[in-house]
Amino acid sequence: MIRIRVLTMTDIPIGMRLKEQASWNQLETDWRRLISLQPDGCFLAEWDGVPAGTVTTCRFGPVAWIAMMLVDVAFRRKGIGRSLMVHALAALESQGVRSIRLDATPLGEPLYESLGFKAEMTLARYHGTLPRNVNAPTLPNVLVDQVFDEILALDQAVTGTDRGRLLKALITEHPASLRVGFDGSAVSGYVLARPGSKARQIGPCIAQSDVAPVLLDDAACRYAGETVVLDVPTTHEPACRIVESWGLRPLRILTRMGYGPRVAEDLDRLWASAGAEKG
Repeated sequence: MIRIRVLTMTDIPIGMRLKEQASWNQLETDWRRLISLQPDGCFLAEWDGVPAGTVTTCRFGPVAWIAMMLVDVAFRRKGIGRSLMVHALAALESQGVRSIRLDATPLGEPLYESLGFKAEMTLARYHGTLPRNVNAPTLPNVLVDQVFDEILALDQAVTGTDRGRLLKALITEHPASLRVGFDGSAVSGYVLARPGSKARQIGPCIAQSDVAPVLLDDAACRYAGETVVLDVPTTHEPACRIVESWGLRPLRILTRMGYGPRVAEDLDRLWASAGAEKG
């Protein structure tokens, strides 16, 4: 009854329908990025020929991310979610991936636990409308080609993952959102943002403690009056204080889970994640 096949660009309307059903924030652009980054690693489940669920994966060398695990409410409790996850795990392991990660909603967490995923940390999804601010942004645009290698090196040091393909895609799509902080002439932090169907996502924000508040405040000025979301590690008290000072409040708690060897992250420099799609 369950058939799983590769998810393609022509299936994006199905993904959009399912994400709307779940009240998630993705745009068609996000689906295109996910499929482009891993065209052989995104899957669609059909129940008797009817599209019923999706899952995406993305490989970053020995580390991979699973995301967009969605099952149509009309087809739940039929084993579709488990079948999609088992299929995704097998595909990743066949490619030599050792560590598999995801950010779980409360609905999905029991399934992932039953498959061997272990909770590693939690993130609060902060949500709200940014206050209007008369102060102008304080950080200038940068020439991406001059700083990309340093941004990538910083990101890899903090996340333990070579996310160069993802960062290049995000910067290419939304170059005006990039702001960079420096320690002397060396890159010590960066922040990106992107639009969503319900709110602008601010993140990733990865930085040293002295530059991160400047990066976040700059983003708050640029997007003043907009509805935004940020995924912030719940243990990162300085980051939580900043976003709460803007009037944002936690909408939900996400659990970052891992399968296989744990990937070491420097949570002191992870002020906001890239979102549940890629950590």
